[in-house]
Amino acid sequence: MSPPRKPSLRSVLPSRGKKLLGRPGEFLTANTVTEQLTATGRAIEHDSFAIIDAEAGPHAYTAEQWPLVRRMIHASADFEMNGLTAFHPDAMHAGLRAVLKGDTPLVADVEMICVGLAKPRLAHFGLTTHQHISDADVIAAAQAENSTRAVQAMRKAQRLGTLDGAIVGIGNAPTALLELARLIRTEGVRPALVIGMPVGFVSAGESKDLMMTVDAVPWIAIKGRKGGSTLVVAAIHALLSLAEAEQKKAA
Repeated sequence: MSPPRKPSLRSVLPSRGKKLLGRPGEFLTANTVTEQLTATGRAIEHDSFAIIDAEAGPHAYTAEQWPLVRRMIHASADFEMNGLTAFHPDAMHAGLRAVLKGDTPLVADVEMICVGLAKPRLAHFGLTTHQHISDADVIAAAQAENSTRAVQAMRKAQRLGTLDGAIVGIGNAPTALLELARLIRTEGVRPALVIGMPVGFVSAGESKDLMMTVDAVPWIAIKGRKGGSTLVVAAIHALLSLAEAEQKKAA
């Protein structure tokens, strides 16, 4: 008696009433740098996006905003991102300009964001990551002033000149977002884009509410307590994908 055959990848994926996994290359887009590296990986990712489109229902996002929200849903399996995600009117254009300009710093509140970003995709656009949460001088300043490392890390980034013109991603520390909002309003700091998505129960919602009142700097934020570094990474990867598509159009 022959051993039972292992189920194929196609057989274990839900059909959702439509063909999902296709022939190798069927789901290829013009993008190459910001796509998955294998045909099967690309097919699974695009099938996931198709399922999200089918299940998300109506939304009020623009054609530029929805791919970012969709990728956040893909990263979290949380359909409440459809509605909780808010955009400054110039957020998408500002983010794409910053990516396509090249040599733009990506400043994060925690190392997890920097680790989660795909290095080849960053290198394609000449983007560099920066985070200072564990720097010895940041820890010492937080202890001396009885503040948080996240606050001191934002202040260090300001001193180093990396906040101006940067894409700033905050997914863990509400105090980092509160401090960044203060630096924008009182110190004239001007990031290109703030992705403000700290998760938590103490000051998380309040920090995002404050950021969403800022007019001088474009922002993308998640209302309420939800958020996290994974969602910041997803949002940045969506920007990189859209930026590569713009490059292909211009070529």
